[in-house]
Amino acid sequence: MKRILVIEDDDSVRKLIRRILEGAGYTVLEAPDGVQGVQVYREQRPDLVLTDIFMPGKEGLETILELGLLDPEVRIIAVSGGGNMGILNPLPMAAKLGALRTLSKPFSGKELVDLVEEIFPRP
Repeated sequence: MKRILVIEDDDSVRKLIRRILEGAGYTVLEAPDGVQGVQVYREQRPDLVLTDIFMPGKEGLETILELGLLDPEVRIIAVSGGGNMGILNPLPMAAKLGALRTLSKPFSGKELVDLVEEIFPRP
């Protein structure tokens, strides 16, 4: 079973993502920010990281960069709603820094699972 680390500062969003991914058969690890996310990655080496971009402390772009330096083979999906708030959309930069896929908030459970299954196709 694939393990996915969800790095998201909003507790309710993180729990919802967890329910969606566990419902699709994945094991989910959680971290509320980039600092703890990198620590969990070091200790657990999950198969995929799903990280928000806008977070207090270590934000998502810095987290993506650090994870890529730690493990060049890391698989990352970057998530952000920032482009919808009238500010610069950070997702293209996340892709340049190493995110395999990006996902704009709001998104449906099906969109999330479909994106994960692009990375881990089901037999």
